[in-house]
Amino acid sequence: MQPLALTLGEPAGIGPDLALAVWHRRVELNVPPFYVAADPQFLGRRAVSLGLNVPLSVVNPEAAVAAFRTALPVVALDVAASAEPGRPDRSSAPAALASIRRAVADVMRGAAAAVVTNPVAKNVLYKSGFAEPGHTEFLAKLVQEATGKVLRPVMLLWSPELAVVPVTIHLPLREIFKELTTELIVETGRIVARDLRTRFQLARPRLAIAGLNPHAGEDGALGEEDRAIVAPAVAQLASEGIEAHGPMPADSMFHEAARATYDVALCMYHDQALIPIKTLAFDHAVNATLGLPFVRTSPDHGTAFDIAGTGRADPASLVAALRLAARLAGAESPALAPAT
Repeated sequence: MQPLALTLGEPAGIGPDLALAVWHRRVELNVPPFYVAADPQFLGRRAVSLGLNVPLSVVNPEAAVAAFRTALPVVALDVAASAEPGRPDRSSAPAALASIRRAVADVMRGAAAAVVTNPVAKNVLYKSGFAEPGHTEFLAKLVQEATGKVLRPVMLLWSPELAVVPVTIHLPLREIFKELTTELIVETGRIVARDLRTRFQLARPRLAIAGLNPHAGEDGALGEEDRAIVAPAVAQLASEGIEAHGPMPADSMFHEAARATYDVALCMYHDQALIPIKTLAFDHAVNATLGLPFVRTSPDHGTAFDIAGTGRADPASLVAALRLAARLAGAESPALAPAT
């Protein structure tokens, strides 16, 4: 089997803490084998500061699975990290981006089963000249650099309780009305339906399409967008054989009985999607990127600078991200036994 490629994330955040803690509790948590693309000296220092006995093994990806039982495999990067917990420095952005690049390169060449990304601090990346809105768009750029193919990645937030997709992502509310189009909703729905079939093995995915305005526009009384933009998209998806329903009033589509009628909710903007899933599954929701030629998942939380280096970070979301990545990539492994 192939390992999962785990990125370092923001060095000053909780990503390094989580990687070390999850390996330290690997038997208890029953996680699939992974390696961290990082500066091994940095990880060693963080392990010591956390009081964790985590031996590191600097390996190539191909040797990571064999090493995983007795040491945390690290694929060493030439970019050093020096940030202290809670205090990003000049090394933060280069170290975080180098880790992502290495993980993507490994999975693209078949040396890793999937990419799992620890959280980054967007404001730190932006100050370094980073031009992409976030992880999702950067991953698509890396694929384009490697293959020449232009992709439109889709953000899926998944949990056993609810799965949601924001059609528009990191936009100010005032910009949504300019960016949201029938074509964008249709393209998103196609990608979601395809990946739910091929990755999640759902033979006929059910898509619930949220309305943009309160009460899905109340037949035009509360805005024309739902009649003019959303409803035609639903009709187009249905005409293509995709089980899509809507526009549905967003205030009544996330209770338990409603959730049982669909597999994923397509929401028109960021908070419409993320508020319900973070309410229902804050500590174990997973961010998965659809539309890529490989599996990518991530914990659905941020860098948590305030608790970095304290050992208090909850690993539940990273564990869920590792398990989901292994499941979607077909890299699930039997339960780990303690090393002898």
